[in-house]
Amino acid sequence: MPDVSAVSMAFVAMRLMFVQLKTGYGTDKGPAWISWVRFNRSWKTADWHGKTLHRWAGMSDANFYDVETHEEYWLSGPHRNRAATRYSNIRPEIDDDVRETYEAFLGGAALPGRERG
Repeated sequence: MPDVSAVSMAFVAMRLMFVQLKTGYGTDKGPAWISWVRFNRSWKTADWHGKTLHRWAGMSDANFYDVETHEEYWLSGPHRNRAATRYSNIRPEIDDDVRETYEAFLGGAALPGRERG
């Protein structure tokens, strides 16, 4: 994993995201959440549930890792059909603070910050 000790922690964008833990689970079988995730200006670092996640393309089934524990995660936009995983039917836990926004999205509303696509 690359050294991210010098990564700027100036988070500038907040997005509603699907987050799934990959480390320690079979393909698409880890716990998942629908949560607010804060990203820095370069979109390479994310703050989620008190964890600092860093993007790294060198992982096979994940796109971010926890800089402290090295656990691997998959972060992506949620899907209206609720099928965010590729190979399982895992249903994510929906954080209380995103429930209203997520339900509006499922009903057809644009996600905050993505009104133009």
